[in-house]
Amino acid sequence: MTEPYENLEEKQNKPSQTKERQFKGLSLTERKQARREKLIEAGIEAYGTHGFFAVTVKDICNEAKLTERYFYESFKKSDELFQTIFLKLIDQLQHNVMQAIMQASTDPRKMIESGLTALLTTLKDNPRMARIIYIDAMLVQELHNQATIHETMLRFDRMIHAFVMLMMPHIDRSEREISLVATGLNGYVTQIAIRWVVSGFKQSMQEVLSSCSIVFLSLLDTFSEKEKILKKESSS
Repeated sequence: MTEPYENLEEKQNKPSQTKERQFKGLSLTERKQARREKLIEAGIEAYGTHGFFAVTVKDICNEAKLTERYFYESFKKSDELFQTIFLKLIDQLQHNVMQAIMQASTDPRKMIESGLTALLTTLKDNPRMARIIYIDAMLVQELHNQATIHETMLRFDRMIHAFVMLMMPHIDRSEREISLVATGLNGYVTQIAIRWVVSGFKQSMQEVLSSCSIVFLSLLDTFSEKEKILKKESSS
């Protein structure tokens, strides 16, 4: 009787005292990493399509075409896989936003438009990412008390804080005040994003972009006016 593929693979790849043996050109470590990546991609597909609470470990393994023993080779439980996926997608989203901002002109209004456009475009082009970040992650955080998800979302506070300082390097406000403003801006955009994602991107991107931009532009106008007044007073 022919042995299962997994058993044959294991026999051919028992650790060597010198180095790992190769199987189809890959070491045991490389194959393990490849299986982990398969599970992550399967998780994005399954969680992003059906939602975290409707997906089992077996569902993930079926999607990845791997046995459950390989799931537990990389992850202790489904929460750990979800958290890994969430962090991966957040990194991708933040990278796209920051890249757009840095490539925009030095005009603060153009920076606002570029950053928010990158955020919304990434979400609309990747609905599974959007669902995982703005729907399931929020539920997992609330129901499972996931501190990591909460802390990761705070990275957007810091990103917006840096964005405000980039737009207005001479702003006359304390770090604490700018930090609070950044948290408020993050919350505002997050709530709009959640509503947009839940609706299935029903409203046009231009409408959503305009709604998100309002508070950033108002902030810019308010702080810019304050700077003008201070400069005028100092020159008097």
